[in-house]
Amino acid sequence: MAATKCKIKHLSKSHVQSLQHILLPHALLQELSETFKVLGDPTRLNIIHVLSKQELCVCDLAALLNTTTSVVSHQLRVLRNLRLVRVRRQGQNAFYCLDDNHIRHLFNEGLLHVQEKNRM
Repeated sequence: MAATKCKIKHLSKSHVQSLQHILLPHALLQELSETFKVLGDPTRLNIIHVLSKQELCVCDLAALLNTTTSVVSHQLRVLRNLRLVRVRRQGQNAFYCLDDNHIRHLFNEGLLHVQEKNRM
């Protein structure tokens, strides 16, 4: 399919200028981009999915995902650095959960999008 080209070289300066205020700051877009990059990993998505249902420790996550605690710890560190998950310490145990409901909603909306697309 050929790319669609604009028939008019310049739409309207006033129209374009009226939309300038909706552009987001570069730093904010960069941070959002990093978040989506991190969410581009299936293991991390699996961790987010599980943690959207229940708080778990590293050992339980590793057993559930059939991987090592080292792998899970690394992935949790990446998620924690972007404030996607948080840790709660209880004695010598560390329990992880999603940082807030925004993460749950973001995951669920993405999942719905993929599931709807696959039904077509």
